[in-house]
Amino acid sequence: MNDIQGAAAPEFEHVVEAFAATAGETGGSALSIRIEGETVVDVWHGHASSSPAAPWQQTTPAVIFSGTKGLVAILAARLVEAGALDLDAPVSRYWPEFAAAGKESITVRQVMSHRAGLAALRADVDLATALDWTAMTERLAAEEPLWEPGTQYGYHALTYGWLVGEIVRRITGTPVGRFFREEIVEPLSADAWIGIPADREQAVARLTRGGSMDAPPPGGMPELDPEQARWMGRTMTLGAAFPAELVVPGAGFDDPKVHEAEIPGAGGIGTAHALATIWSSTVIRTDGHRLLGEDVVTEMTRVQSEGEPVWWLPGPYPRWGTGFMIPSERRPFLSPESFGHDGAGGQVTFADRRHRVGFAYVTNLMELHSDDRGDAIVRALGDVLHRS
Repeated sequence: MNDIQGAAAPEFEHVVEAFAATAGETGGSALSIRIEGETVVDVWHGHASSSPAAPWQQTTPAVIFSGTKGLVAILAARLVEAGALDLDAPVSRYWPEFAAAGKESITVRQVMSHRAGLAALRADVDLATALDWTAMTERLAAEEPLWEPGTQYGYHALTYGWLVGEIVRRITGTPVGRFFREEIVEPLSADAWIGIPADREQAVARLTRGGSMDAPPPGGMPELDPEQARWMGRTMTLGAAFPAELVVPGAGFDDPKVHEAEIPGAGGIGTAHALATIWSSTVIRTDGHRLLGEDVVTEMTRVQSEGEPVWWLPGPYPRWGTGFMIPSERRPFLSPESFGHDGAGGQVTFADRRHRVGFAYVTNLMELHSDDRGDAIVRALGDVLHRS
C-alpha cells in the first residue's frame, strides 16, 4: 500500500485502499473518518513540501479553501441556536452600514446561500486590501449588488467569508477567527484555524499543481460568455488580490501572509483529523462535545440554491442550504442527509446525520477537472456502511 501511514479499523480497509488509489507521485493527502464519534480511519501519505522535502504527517495542516465556508456556517448555526441570529432578518439589523446601495432588504439567509448579488466587487482589490478586514467589509457594505438579490444565485467564492464573518463579528464582538477558536477549536482540541499563528506556519502543506490544472477539461473548453467569464474570474481573484492560476508557489493561498490573515471564505487551515472531529461533533457528541442540534441542522440544510447560476457554467451543479453545501450530482457526499463543504483542489469535508459520520479528506496536490479522489473515497465508505 505504498507509503500510506496511520491506522484504520479492520472493517474499513476497503476505504484505506480507495485512499491509497488516490495517492500520486507528488504531493500528499490525509483522510480522517469518525463514526458515532469514534475514529475509524486516520491515514496520510506523501509529502507536505517538496522543497525542502518534508513528509506529510498526522499533524500536517492543509489549506481547505472553500471548506472554510462550512466552518463559518457552523458558527452561524450556533448563533441561531443561541437566539442571537435570525437567518431571515436583514443583514442591516446586525450591520447597519450594509443597508447602503439598495441592500437594505438583503437577508442573512440570502447572503449565506449565495443570493445576495455580492459575489464580486466592481473595483479591483489588491492583496494588501484583501488582508485588511476593515477595508474589505467597508467595500462590501458600500457595494451595489450585481443582480437583484434573492432572484438568482452566484457562488460568492471569497466575499461570503467577509460578509458572514462580519455578521458574526457584529453579533459577538469577536473576530471570526477568534470566535472559531473559542467556540469550536479549543473545546475539541482541534488543530484548525481561520488565521493560523505565525509559529505554526512552517507545518502547513505547500500547494502543488496537479496535471489537470494545466490541461483542458475532458470534452474541451466550454463556450462561455466573455463578460460572465470575467465576473466569474473576479469572484476568485478580486481583480488583483489572488492569482487566477490558483496555485503559485509562495503566492495566493500558498502565501504565509494569507494563511495568517482571517479570510473565512477560503483561508481555513486544518488537519484531516481536526476537521473530521469538528464535522462529527455537528451530528453526534464527539470528544465530549456536540456543536449543533437537530433542529438547526434541519433548518440550514433545506435547499436554497441549485441549478444554473447567474453566470452560466456547464453542469452538473452544486446545491446549497444556508451556508452548508448539501448533496447534489456535482458533490453527492455520503447520503441525502450529508452536509458540509468541499474546497478547491480536491478538499472534501462533511458530516452525515444518517450514519453519524464526520469526514475530512485534504490534499496539497491541487486538481481541477475530473477530480474524483474525494468522491471515490466516499463511495468506498458507503460500500462499507451499506454492507454492515
